[in-house]
This record gives sequence, C-alpha cells and structure tokens, in this order.
Amino acid sequence: MTMGLQSPAIGYAEKSIDLNAVPGTMYDDSIVVETSDGYALLSKSGKPKRGDTVLIQFCGGTQFAKVYGESLITEDGEAIEGDALDEVDVLGLVTQFINRVIDGNEDGAFDDVPVM
Repeated sequence: MTMGLQSPAIGYAEKSIDLNAVPGTMYDDSIVVETSDGYALLSKSGKPKRGDTVLIQFCGGTQFAKVYGESLITEDGEAIEGDALDEVDVLGLVTQFINRVIDGNEDGAFDDVPVM
C-alpha cells in the first residue's frame, strides 16, 4: 500500500492549440493556413494597404507577398506588376503569423532544448 497524495498530472495530456478558442484571434472572415514556420491567420475581407502581407495564388503556386502601390513583391524578391496582376488571386490579408518555438528534427522528434 502506497501512502501520499496522487499526482494531479496523472492522465493529463496537452491539447493542441485551437485558435477558435483563443479570444480575439478568429472572426467570421478568418482562416488559418499552416506554413513552414507555424501558422498564418488571414482575413478574407480585409483591404490590403501598402506594406501589408497577403497570401496569393500565382502561376500555380501559393506564396506570401507584400503590397507596394500597384505591385506585389514576393518573398524571393520577384515583383508582380502590370498585366501580370491579372493572374494573381489574393486569398487573404495576413493579420498574424504564429511561429513555432520548437522544431522537429529529421526523425520527427522535437528538441527539448531549442536554441533561439
């Protein structure tokens, strides 16, 4: 027979983040997109202005781009302007990026001591 108190951690399992449960993050027009670094929260009805980041579909791919006047600048520095803008479909205005703090290694395991 063991004596003492039972640990409150028995049977505890950490839940995944549910952005729908975090106040102030999700709205009726919001969508969440997984990125290589974490997640991007997008507004489908937001009107982008100069300097904002948007998620676009262009030439069969999806990528982030910055709005600069009448052009878009992609992450690799490519400028999309003029008639090429007719081929761009803006999927949403990025309102927040949520980055992972830890990263999995090639085995899929997570490092317990991340370096920042």
